[in-house]
Amino acid sequence: MTRFRCWVIQCAFAVTAWTVVAISQESCAQNPPYHGTIFLESKILTEEDPSSFVAISDSGTGRRRMFDRRTNDWVEVEAWLFPAEFDDGQTIEVQVNPEFEKEAARNEAEFYARVIGRLPRCLRDQVKTVWIHAGKKLFGGGNRNLLIHTEQGKEYLKDGILEETLCHEASHTSLDGIHARSDRWRTAQSLDEAFISKYAKENPEREDVAETFLLYLALRHRRERISEELATTVSKTVPNRLKYFDSVAWDLYPMVRQAAQDQ
Repeated sequence: MTRFRCWVIQCAFAVTAWTVVAISQESCAQNPPYHGTIFLESKILTEEDPSSFVAISDSGTGRRRMFDRRTNDWVEVEAWLFPAEFDDGQTIEVQVNPEFEKEAARNEAEFYARVIGRLPRCLRDQVKTVWIHAGKKLFGGGNRNLLIHTEQGKEYLKDGILEETLCHEASHTSLDGIHARSDRWRTAQSLDEAFISKYAKENPEREDVAETFLLYLALRHRRERISEELATTVSKTVPNRLKYFDSVAWDLYPMVRQAAQDQ
């Protein structure tokens, strides 16, 4: 009887220990490897990469409703208007806050239009306008728009992540409406049982697509520019999301322009 009781106790201890290990492993698996993805690699897109931007023109001024993070509200201003043309047929109206003098406004519009032109067409596709303000506030996406604050832009530029940040924000604008709440995307999230970043995990419907798509582009189309460690982590953490993205026929011009020409 004593031996039997000892055996039972040993079995119970083993089961308990196994359960603790299993829970610990599950917890680790669900712990995102990164806080946010725009900060991980500054070479996914750079100023050396081709841009589809062609030119901007001057349309004078016009009354426009724009969101301004400095007041965290919508404002109506007589904005400077600069239609930007891209060589794949796209036109985006760049709207610049009149706090800038006209020449400075034009310079900002042209600078950011060229940077936006480095983004693949699938990320620019739903971008119809760009709002440019002064100030050091975070960029934004959505509303068929990209929101830019120029002092913050200088910080992103200094850190080498201006293009990566705009990739993230343009994902909100062009991808979220189609993918973020789709059944197939939610299935991929469930199968992965993990998020690539803490930011994505805390905001699974709002941030997961944008946080993941930037690294998908890096892994599939800029593999030589990222570390082996980053590539391995992304591949192991979100394999089903990667398969989901692989199943979509993305228009990645001009990011993969040379590859397209070679086919």
